[in-house]
Amino acid sequence: MGALKPWHIAVLVVVLILLFGAKRLPDAARSLGRSLRIIKAETKSLHDDDRDLAEKADAQAGYQPLPPNTQQPQQQYAPQPQQPVAQPVDPVQRVREN
Repeated sequence: MGALKPWHIAVLVVVLILLFGAKRLPDAARSLGRSLRIIKAETKSLHDDDRDLAEKADAQAGYQPLPPNTQQPQQQYAPQPQQPVAQPVDPVQRVREN
């Protein structure tokens, strides 16, 4: 019951010719072909990207963590002693002393 018979296709072609005209149908078919080619190329590139990501993930899964550091920890730098802060000198006082 849902099968497409040859006379269905013939009726569809006649209706398309009547709607669009014989001159526009080749242009429409050409643009449809280009669109399908673009979609196919984009789908293929997405598939390739997924495969590349899977390969990178597999490569990263092979990495092993570095072994723990068995050496003695290095001595931390001792903080420098703070030098005493010089008290501000009053310029007027300095002139009186001289």
